[in-house]
Amino acid sequence: MIKIVKFILMVGAMQSLSYSASAASFMPAGERTSQPIGHFEFCQQYPSECNAKTSKPELVTLTPALWDRLQDVNNSINVMVEPITDQDQWNREELWSFPVNKGDCEDYVLLKRKQLIEQGVAASNLLITVVRQKNGEGHAVLAVRTDRGDFILDNLEGKIMSWEKTDYRFLKRQSDKSAVKWVSIDDNRQTIVSGIAP
Repeated sequence: MIKIVKFILMVGAMQSLSYSASAASFMPAGERTSQPIGHFEFCQQYPSECNAKTSKPELVTLTPALWDRLQDVNNSINVMVEPITDQDQWNREELWSFPVNKGDCEDYVLLKRKQLIEQGVAASNLLITVVRQKNGEGHAVLAVRTDRGDFILDNLEGKIMSWEKTDYRFLKRQSDKSAVKWVSIDDNRQTIVSGIAP
């Protein structure tokens, strides 16, 4: 009975995603821009995490099984990792690393990305993204590129949202063609509104 209820809920969630993919559902990528220093240093330490390249990235199909996997990874890591600043943990302003049980926003993103890659999602569909919060502070989230649009996994929000329905101003993200290259985001939304995906 529980499985039937879960399936019904999942179908309902997926039906709300039944719109056809359009330009508005994807982050509008701009020109190449600077790689964050924390990511550069992370790539020096973990080169295998940053060597993914593809000339023709393909969007992953957002199935009920993948949606379930995204929610499981997002929720489990948000619960497992205790938030702490790099300054408090490492006595450094910026240090990107895989968290053991504590970390800041980039660390959550790195671990979610790593786990989803291990579960078969292509690195070109899992893009570290830098945003600005409404209070002006910088923040990092994981953008998942799917055939239904770009969705955001976030340590500050339990629900997975379409990028355009978040309260963030999107600044830049990894290129889907190269894990070490970054592109700007032309976030020209007139208003930033709250809203949730399924």
